[in-house]
Amino acid sequence: SRGGAFLAAWILHNNKENPLYSHYDYLLEMAKKYGFTLSLGDGLRPGCIADATDRPQIQELITLGELVDRARAKDVQAMVEGPGHVPYNQIAANMQIQKTLCRGAPFYVLGPLVTDIAPGYDHITGAIGGTLAAVSGADFLCYVTPAEHLSLPTIEDVRAGTIASKIAAHAADLAKGNKRAWEMDLKMAEARRKLDWNAQAECALDPEMARERRKKRMSSDDEVCSMCGPLCAIKLVNEYLKK
Repeated sequence: SRGGAFLAAWILHNNKENPLYSHYDYLLEMAKKYGFTLSLGDGLRPGCIADATDRPQIQELITLGELVDRARAKDVQAMVEGPGHVPYNQIAANMQIQKTLCRGAPFYVLGPLVTDIAPGYDHITGAIGGTLAAVSGADFLCYVTPAEHLSLPTIEDVRAGTIASKIAAHAADLAKGNKRAWEMDLKMAEARRKLDWNAQAECALDPEMARERRKKRMSSDDEVCSMCGPLCAIKLVNEYLKK
C-alpha cells in the first residue's frame, strides 16, 4: 500500500520501529478519549495477483489480529483493512483467514481486483471480487474507479466506481438472502412484466443511466425497447395471456 511504502521508507531511513506500532497504546488512549474507531491498514497487502496470500500478507494479518485484541481490551472499536489484488479462487479463503485471525473484526476490502490486466476497467474487476468477498464475510467494500492505476479519477470515474460497488454489494445481499434486496429485484421483475418503463427506471440502481439509454435508443413502439422491438417476448406473452 502507499501508506505501507511511506512507513517502510521511514523505518529504513531512520532505522526505527514503525511509530504507529510503537506508540499504539497512545493511539488507543486517544481513540478511547474521543470515541473514534481505528482502521487498521495492511501495509503488506498484495499489490498484484502474484503476491496474493503470500507469507508477508498473512504474517501481517496475525499482527493485525493482535492489535484488534489490544484495542478491544481498551474498549476501542477497530476494523481491519484487507487486500486489493486476489485471484477469484482465493477470495473466500482470505475472508475466512481474516475473520479467524482477527476474531471477527469488521473487514474492509479494496475490491479486491481479480486480475491485473484490465486498466481502465478496474471498477469491473473490483466489483467481481467484491461480490464474492461480501458473500464470504467482508463487511465493507471500498469502491474502485476506472482510473485506478492510471490517473486521478474524474467525477464520472467516481460515479462509475460507486455504481459498480453498489451492484457488487447488492448481488452479495441477494446471495445471502437479504429480504430487502430480494424485494428490490422482485419490484423490477414486476415492472418489466408490465412493460412499465418509468417504474423500471425508479427500481434501477442508476435511474439516470436507465432513462438516458432508453431515450437515446427508443423503439418505434414506445411500449417495448429497441432490442427486440415488435418481437418483445414479454409483450407477446402478455397479449396471449389476455386472450
